[in-house]
Amino acid sequence: MVLDDLDAILDIEVRAYSHPWSRGNFVDSLLSGYRAEVRLDAHGRCLAYCVAMPGVQEMHLLNLTVDPACQRRGHARALLRRLMQTSTNRGDNCLWLEVRASNQAALALYLVEGFIRAGLRKGYYPVGGGLREDAVVMSRALAGDHDALD
Repeated sequence: MVLDDLDAILDIEVRAYSHPWSRGNFVDSLLSGYRAEVRLDAHGRCLAYCVAMPGVQEMHLLNLTVDPACQRRGHARALLRRLMQTSTNRGDNCLWLEVRASNQAALALYLVEGFIRAGLRKGYYPVGGGLREDAVVMSRALAGDHDALD
């Protein structure tokens, strides 16, 4: 992902979420050196993207979004698996994420991909009208978990 991708990404973001990330959120992530990737079709059109924040021997997935018109075609799984491989290659032991408690499709994907429920963040996501929704915190151990006992 580069700054020139942001118009296409923001178009998807506002169609996918009631409370989308702003251009500033993406710019800040890119300038901070976060892991950010896009998934393109054969014509160079953005289908999906993800942003993850590296930490000390761990990665934190912040945003994984698929164009609503392209969902349920394996794009999220492909980006997630690529992130897991990249994180493993970096020497990370764990990948963390939060997901809306109501997002059953995402929860199912993460469970199939080996994530476990690690906790709950009460009132983490805005839903409008002053209401908030809980986030399920999930984690997945990565291959090469050689330092886990240190």
